[in-house]
Amino acid sequence: MSDAIFTHPRLAPVYDAFDGDRDDLDAYLAIADELDARVVLDLGCGTGNLALLLARHGRTVVGVDPAEASLDVARAKDGADRVRWIRGDATTLPPLRADLATMTGNVAQVFRTDDDWERTLRGVHAALRPGGHLVFETRRPGRRAWEEWADTAPVTRDVPGVGPVEQRLEVTVVDLPLVSFRYTYRFLTDGVTLTSDSTLRFRDRDEVEASLTSTGYRVTDVREAPDRPGREFVFVAHRVDQPLGCNATGGSAPV
Repeated sequence: MSDAIFTHPRLAPVYDAFDGDRDDLDAYLAIADELDARVVLDLGCGTGNLALLLARHGRTVVGVDPAEASLDVARAKDGADRVRWIRGDATTLPPLRADLATMTGNVAQVFRTDDDWERTLRGVHAALRPGGHLVFETRRPGRRAWEEWADTAPVTRDVPGVGPVEQRLEVTVVDLPLVSFRYTYRFLTDGVTLTSDSTLRFRDRDEVEASLTSTGYRVTDVREAPDRPGREFVFVAHRVDQPLGCNATGGSAPV
């Protein structure tokens, strides 16, 4: 189940205002160029920023997210008609034969159980063409980002069409590998207060690589996130034809 910031009809429209300028998405555009990816699946697309960027640069893009309120925001943006928007997750994907699948932000960390993570990886595997690539980022557990979140000061943004909104962050539970936190939003025009609770799973590099190998991928590179050096792993993996093992949603988090 997605967080309220993505699913609530009043919260989803303010998400972009607090999510920064998304300079990190340029790195994914560069990777799409590097891999010559023409058909891209953006899993956990949220309000559509990466999907729209890729479409503007000539890609055929499918944006998938379980949160209808976020998809409504995405569909209202300029150029949204260039993207195919689907409400769902990795287990409900239509046949795509995509060249590239992406999971940006905290999407890869919202899958708390091994079973959910495995089902997501297998669903993406089926949507990729043979040799297609999966690229995603995940926070380094050793960086202990949640300790910085605990000291985050309240932020107020003037959201177009909404007015001033105050955001507060509180870390609620640290029970590694899971970390839970709560965003509180106060709409200053009418005083309404809404909360959004999130939990992320922090997997180390070896754990992620093992999960990829067992679900039919070969890891070809593990990179730094250009906008967050030392904070995240960026995994680049490609689909192999014979998985070694037998045998999707989005989440918000602070920067």
